This record gives sequence, C-alpha cells and structure tokens, in this order.
Amino acid sequence: MLSEMERINKLKEYLQAQPNDSFLQHALALEYIKLGDDKAAVDLFNNLLANEPGYVGSYYHLAKTHERLGNREQAIAAYEEGMKQAKQAGDRHALSELQAAWEDLTDY
Repeated sequence: MLSEMERINKLKEYLQAQPNDSFLQHALALEYIKLGDDKAAVDLFNNLLANEPGYVGSYYHLAKTHERLGNREQAIAAYEEGMKQAKQAGDRHALSELQAAWEDLTDY
C-alpha cells in the first residue's frame, strides 16, 4: 500500500503527462486535504473548476476546505456555484448535498 506522499508523487507524475485531467486534479486535491494542506487543495480545486466548471463533485470539497480555512464567504460562493452547476447537470444527489451543506453554513 502506498503512503500518502507516494500517492501524491504518483498523481503528480500522472498530471505531468495529462495536466488538464480533472479526475487527477481532484484526486490530488483530496490527498492534500488528507495531509492537512488545505491551501494546496484549494489551489487545485480552483484550477480544476476554472477549466471544467461542470465538475460538480469538486465544489463540495472546495467549500468544505474554505470552511476549515475560515473563508466563510468563499465557502458560500463555492456551494452556490456548485448548486448552479448541479442543477444544470441534472445531478439531484449533488444538488441535495451542496444545498444541505450551504444551509448548515448559512443557517438558512
């Protein structure tokens, strides 16, 4: 079984070959979250979503990371954009998760 750093290095290696692969960027961001490097995760999620705004699964993790960093307004914005994208994609499951997290944060 690979250590966290070995997984990160392997994902970085894959990303060198496929720098715009959203799945690889998302996976690497999640590995950074596990290491407690929320700043690196936010950077990856932002880059991923700038290039592929329809990658709905990243909005939840981006918003939660912003919450941990104390960036409440950025978290709310990420949830709201994620809800918009989930509606457009017809992804009711993601929409429901994003909305519940948004409501928890905004006390709506």
